[in-house]
Amino acid sequence: MTSVLPASRPVRFILATALVASQAFAQNPSPAPVRPVPPPGVQIPAGDRAELEAGVIALGKDITVLKHNLQSKPEMLALLPDIMIFHKAVDWALRYNEFFNPKQVATAKSLLEMGNQRLSELKAGKPLWISATGLVPRGYISKIDGSVQPYGMVIPEDWKPGEKTPRRLDFWCHGRGETLSELDFINQRLTNKGEYTPPGTFVLHLYGRYCCANKFAGEVDLFEALDNAKTHYNIDPNKLVVRGFSMGGASVWQFATHFASMWAAANPGAGFGDTKEFMKLGTTPDRPMPPTWEQTLWKWYDSKDYVSNLADTTTVAYSGEIDGQKEAADIMIFSARKEAGTPNPVMGELKKVAAGDGSPKAADARVTGTAPDLVLYHVIGPDTPHKIKPEAKPEVESLVDAAVAKHEATPKKVHFTTYTLVYPRMDWITIQGMEKEWERADVDGELSLDHSVSLKTHNVTRLSINEGGVDQSIFGPKVTIDGQSLSVPAGNAYYFVKTNGRWEVLGKSSYSNADFAAQKRPSVCGPIDHALMSSFVFVRPTGKPLNDKVGKWAHDELEHAIGFWRKTYRGDAPVKDDSAITADDIKNSNLILWGDPASNKVLAQILAKLPLKWSFRQLSFGGQEYDPTHTAPILIFPNPLNPAKYVVLNSGVTFREQALLNNADQTPKLPDWAIIDLNTPPDAKWPGEVKAAGFFDEQWKVPAK
Repeated sequence: MTSVLPASRPVRFILATALVASQAFAQNPSPAPVRPVPPPGVQIPAGDRAELEAGVIALGKDITVLKHNLQSKPEMLALLPDIMIFHKAVDWALRYNEFFNPKQVATAKSLLEMGNQRLSELKAGKPLWISATGLVPRGYISKIDGSVQPYGMVIPEDWKPGEKTPRRLDFWCHGRGETLSELDFINQRLTNKGEYTPPGTFVLHLYGRYCCANKFAGEVDLFEALDNAKTHYNIDPNKLVVRGFSMGGASVWQFATHFASMWAAANPGAGFGDTKEFMKLGTTPDRPMPPTWEQTLWKWYDSKDYVSNLADTTTVAYSGEIDGQKEAADIMIFSARKEAGTPNPVMGELKKVAAGDGSPKAADARVTGTAPDLVLYHVIGPDTPHKIKPEAKPEVESLVDAAVAKHEATPKKVHFTTYTLVYPRMDWITIQGMEKEWERADVDGELSLDHSVSLKTHNVTRLSINEGGVDQSIFGPKVTIDGQSLSVPAGNAYYFVKTNGRWEVLGKSSYSNADFAAQKRPSVCGPIDHALMSSFVFVRPTGKPLNDKVGKWAHDELEHAIGFWRKTYRGDAPVKDDSAITADDIKNSNLILWGDPASNKVLAQILAKLPLKWSFRQLSFGGQEYDPTHTAPILIFPNPLNPAKYVVLNSGVTFREQALLNNADQTPKLPDWAIIDLNTPPDAKWPGEVKAAGFFDEQWKVPAK
């Protein structure tokens, strides 16, 4: 696999760098002993604890009553999460020993008071906070696990409820904070506007599911928070900006590269964009390279591999000149120059200039080639460590404002690179199938003045144009794919499939037929961690296991997965007995099945349609036999009861406690399937030895060796 575009698809890269006149986050790549994240809290006085516990109980009861009373008033019921965030913040701090400073006792009392105030207002039908300006914490119920999640809004002082003109919205992704509980986050959202508050602009501060660099459920948090904010504020979808610093800078790099066309501008500060380089893997004996499948899975969140997608937005990077995390922008710029085919892509070519009066100016350094254009500015604070230099902010703001002003709602040219169907879309192009997932796929699209569409593809077998688009009338009946002319009725989203090297048109209805149900597609493509980015249920076994060793392992892994989800993604994982799974669960959720065919009723029901044989005497997978007394399978697969959803056997999040010490290490550790030897003692990375692991092919089959 390579990160360089095929020679037939060069990219023109426009780079501007400015030198212009924050403490490093706890991202130490060096090996460290496993310590708890979050850390243990401090002891609080017994009297304060009793007072807070009583307040939490009372507010919880009042929320339950109000929820019942508002069932006939959905517009008011939808505001209940704005109260629940205060209850959760104090409840979890008490329940999980997450007071990290004695001063947080007063904070907790204040948040309970605010929660009760909002409850009184909602009960009276007059929720004043929905028309407030300034700093306004909000909340939503996540579709992933049903948890309440907070976010913070900065509302311009000139904003009025019900105003007709939509406004720009900037997201802010926060830096690493191992003590950033809900209690601390909401308090910050009541007291601190943040680094940037552009005039007339909404600013949405993401909690991002705590301290995960907005990965996995933390990634989904942005979209769920945006959807919720849209129900309260008139947001211009063509003026969205994503920003952040440190760990938040890493978040912005991945949001910018995976969803480039969503942003009028992206403003990453510091962070990381490459797992291997940031963690210095393979450089010393104590930093070994991981298994090949894990290296393949770096292509989920290694932003450098998706750098060509920045052609679909404008990127304004910021770095302190003496900040070690300047490496992130350097790597991204280096990767962009490679995309452009620059003969000597070295950072020394970049210009660092200032105007004669000392004010910052951007310097252009152009690399010639063909469209599309990739525009990446790099603003550098001179002699600055890991912080945003105040003198740099006007330059950053000027570049971001200019990008927002020129952003096209529907671009005529779109470039899209992906390695996985987890990320299938860029603007009006959606890749519906790949020849080989985890190898590079590209689509370059151009919309002509006569409304005809021209596409050039690589490693793509199925695609659609204008899937879910708003203005369908701009696409005409003429479509050319890889030089082949096709005719389709105008004004709709249409699907195309490549068979034996030839493209053909499919109507939308025919696309969802049984032929495609067995293939990897955007919503069902693996790997294991993908199942935890949408609604899921942990299915607990109630029967007797095939043997005690596997039974105990499955039990312990379930308990670990529940606790790990809570501390890593700040939610209570939904858990149901196998006998309690309903038709709605099967229809709406991915089922994470724990146990074996003897202990788990759901697993027993579908076993014949899974690609393995598993009994007391046999464990057979991929043409290999394993001893069922001490080995167990882990895998993800389309649910035979509903192929639009997943089933997963015996796995939650595939990274463990060691990875929490470094956000760059929070990457998938297992692919689509693995066989675990339980005779090997557990270590910090996985409970047992991975005897074999790999990916299913595009038809969900084990590839032949």
